[in-house]
Amino acid sequence: MERALIIGASGGIGAALARRLTARGTQVTALSRSADGLDVTQEDSIREALGRLEPGLDLVICATGKLEGAGQGPEKAFSRLTAAAMADQYATNCIGPALVLKHAMALLPRDRRAVFAALSARVGSIGDNGLGGWMSYRAAKAGLNQVVRCGAIELARTHPQALCLALHPGTVETPFTEGFTGRDKHSPDTAADHLLEVIAGLGPEDSGSFHDWRGTPVPW
Repeated sequence: MERALIIGASGGIGAALARRLTARGTQVTALSRSADGLDVTQEDSIREALGRLEPGLDLVICATGKLEGAGQGPEKAFSRLTAAAMADQYATNCIGPALVLKHAMALLPRDRRAVFAALSARVGSIGDNGLGGWMSYRAAKAGLNQVVRCGAIELARTHPQALCLALHPGTVETPFTEGFTGRDKHSPDTAADHLLEVIAGLGPEDSGSFHDWRGTPVPW
């Protein structure tokens, strides 16, 4: 039986991923801060939670993330930038998934296909940035993309069939996006189905890449 780990399973996308995978017959371990006390900004918390799991996970998805930093929403101009907000964004959106990957590597099998995927965001793309703004969130997601790229290179040395991916889920109808207007949103279940389809369609040669929910590569 395929085994999966979802980090951030109390969020809209994380919960939907857990539901969809369970419905497909996958054995899912779903962890979150609200339900299990897992805090991705604290390495000891990650080490303890993942240390209780048996190796041999076929899929690990880090679905954590936040849009506000230190109680401040995305900046529209540099005059709104604060060190506290940027550090808070990095802690959750970049450092957290990096630490999850650090401790998840030992749980991935070396003799078969395995996937680590982190939810990134199109606004983390440097090449696709034509609007500016959202500096802290953009920078943290760009940092996450670099973490995924480095993780793919390291994993390839010991896990030749493994994939390490950054995925943009699109704009999803969750509390995270309730303030967004004028955008087409899809449901968490639809987003989960799209993401799982993208993951299923990629191979080891795609490790270290960044794709959106349609499977289209996103510029770094």
